Amino acid sequence: MDKRMLNGLLFLQKREITDYLVYSKLATKQKDEHNRTLLEKIALDELRHYQFLEKLTKQKVNPNRFTVMFFFLLARIFGLTFGIKLLERGEEKQQSIYHELVGKVEGIERLIADEEEHEKQLIDTLNEEKLKYVSSIVLGLNDALVELTGTLAGLTLALDNARTVGLAGLITGIAASLSMASSEYLSSKEEESKSFALKSALYTGVAYIFAVIFMILPYFLFATSLVSLLVTLTVVVLIIFVFNYYISVAKDYSFKKRFFEMVTISLGVAALSFVIGYFADMLISK
Repeated sequence: MDKRMLNGLLFLQKREITDYLVYSKLATKQKDEHNRTLLEKIALDELRHYQFLEKLTKQKVNPNRFTVMFFFLLARIFGLTFGIKLLERGEEKQQSIYHELVGKVEGIERLIADEEEHEKQLIDTLNEEKLKYVSSIVLGLNDALVELTGTLAGLTLALDNARTVGLAGLITGIAASLSMASSEYLSSKEEESKSFALKSALYTGVAYIFAVIFMILPYFLFATSLVSLLVTLTVVVLIIFVFNYYISVAKDYSFKKRFFEMVTISLGVAALSFVIGYFADMLISK
């Protein structure tokens, strides 16, 4: 065995034992029996891979404790599916080394097949409540970003007072979030159970309110309304970026298409509302 192959095997060995600990820790925190069983199966596969590689290298390798803790916390905060799929996305180098070893190491094909099974069969069948209500979260965020961005842009020029615009935006945002949650409840109730409709409405309302808080905050931090608007627009783009990245990982959606679509709509409405506010300011001044 040459040095390059040994280094490759040791890299794979470290990755396998690290992944084993990630999946094992996540499995212990699962209340859903289906999810716990899936994670335990993946963990055992990863441990078996480590043991197979250990026989080849005849060396023991310690896991990357930082990676274990990072992905464990990531999955706990942002959801199991997001954390695991992001972990799997980082396996390009691992897959590349595995494929280089085909024909050189007997039995390596089985490890490759296991890794592909994890992504295609096991991970895609995880049960996670958050992902069932993604459409409700999208509804709340999208409506808040479009509606409130337009409202704040229009009021910024019409009123020219940061604190007043912030208060008006807060009142409008809270009222709109309650309205959206109610509409989502009535809409979902026609198609799903009452329990689903209540949770769907809650996700919509909470997503809306969170967006409102982040969007109006600049108006209470900066004295100038135009500066506040520019910061708010930056916040809007960041919210769209983070949310669409999350969805692109968790649901395998196209990031670029959804991101630019939402940014174009939100900023387009803001620009139009700003023009309306300009003419409103002219009328008030006369």
